Amino acid sequence: MTATVTDELPPAGEAPEPEAPSEATHDRRRTGFGVATVLLGLVMLVSFGFGSQSGLDSTFAFSREGVLTQVPDLTMPARTTVMALAVLVILAGIAVVSGWARRYAYVVFGVSAALFTIALLIWAGRGGSVSIIGLIDGTVFRSTPLAFGALAGLLCERSGVVNIAIEGMLLTAAFTAAITSAASDSAWVGLAAGMAAGLVLGAFLGVLSIKYQVDQIIGGTVINLLATGLTAYLAAQILADYPDLNQPASFRPFGIPLLDRLPLLGPVLFHNTIYAYLMFLLVIGLWWAFYRTRWGLRVRSVGEHPRAADTVGINVLRTRYRAVMLGGVVAGIGGTWFTLDATGSFNENMTAGKGYIALAALIFGRWHPVGAFLAALLFGFTEELQTRLALLDTPIPSDFLLMLPYIVTIVVVAGLVGRSRPPAADGQPYVAG
Repeated sequence: MTATVTDELPPAGEAPEPEAPSEATHDRRRTGFGVATVLLGLVMLVSFGFGSQSGLDSTFAFSREGVLTQVPDLTMPARTTVMALAVLVILAGIAVVSGWARRYAYVVFGVSAALFTIALLIWAGRGGSVSIIGLIDGTVFRSTPLAFGALAGLLCERSGVVNIAIEGMLLTAAFTAAITSAASDSAWVGLAAGMAAGLVLGAFLGVLSIKYQVDQIIGGTVINLLATGLTAYLAAQILADYPDLNQPASFRPFGIPLLDRLPLLGPVLFHNTIYAYLMFLLVIGLWWAFYRTRWGLRVRSVGEHPRAADTVGINVLRTRYRAVMLGGVVAGIGGTWFTLDATGSFNENMTAGKGYIALAALIFGRWHPVGAFLAALLFGFTEELQTRLALLDTPIPSDFLLMLPYIVTIVVVAGLVGRSRPPAADGQPYVAG
């Protein structure tokens, strides 16, 4: 008799249920986080505590001029504060390892990582001042393209199409926006052109993945390579001879009256360029659309079980095309940020891997709009922290500071994500019956 393997495979669009990890596996993982917490505390104690000169204070500034109510600065003895935080982190890690707080291992590690960051800022700002409002403002600024990229990936992957091409979409939109904005002397035209470029690449990804059923990882990689090579070639051929085409109009920040004068977060949330406002609105809008509308239910259904969705009359292929193209438009908005807001010109390969970090934010955020946005804020914070530490002239080597955002990305994805569950049909082509 000849055995067939087809009967043992899950139906099309269904992923096999992963084997649940045992309790012993959970315990080992939690113990590992407890050990990591203790190591964080030891680093804080030795490097930031004993490594600080006694008698120096650190000041955290929480306000800037123009707000309705000034939040007073916080001044603290650097060495004493850091050592107290270090001891607290070490005790928390010991509590996890000993079993007393093992069930809270992940929360303990997250809080300890936050305390480690605070201790780092206290140590770096000893004898001076650290602007917390500036740190938050810079975090939002640097998180903007990551959030747009992560939300673009969310739209694609919730419908069942893996989008590795976020990097290429960002780069192509940045180039297109620079030229069209400079030629028309209008930032809005550049924004529209960048969105159109993202739409075209989204449609291209859809054709490769949905119609021709090309391996979606390979298809996305092809788009990234095409975008990198094509933008570099066109920049050398066009922008080198016509430098005026690389001087696009830019969006200027504007405030919402009264709200931008609120203490602490007023200047951050309510005095920004159009990109920050679009980012906040898009996060809220996608959350509402995915979980409160019929459209969102259909998109999620074709990403989880396309056969069942097809059975109840949902056009799976058309739904996926629309979601992928809309994802391309969102990525296009994020790409225009580089040339119409951040730098004011196009440079070769200027996205510098932001698309891949956005994909990591999507995974870390567990394919949820709010989760992806919060993850983008985390990665944006590491970028801004790297810049702040360099400005504070810390003894940390500059090369290590430049690596910091990418190190955090690797640590988060490899060590903290755990068994994230993507949409069940993510990456699986569908053939209508």
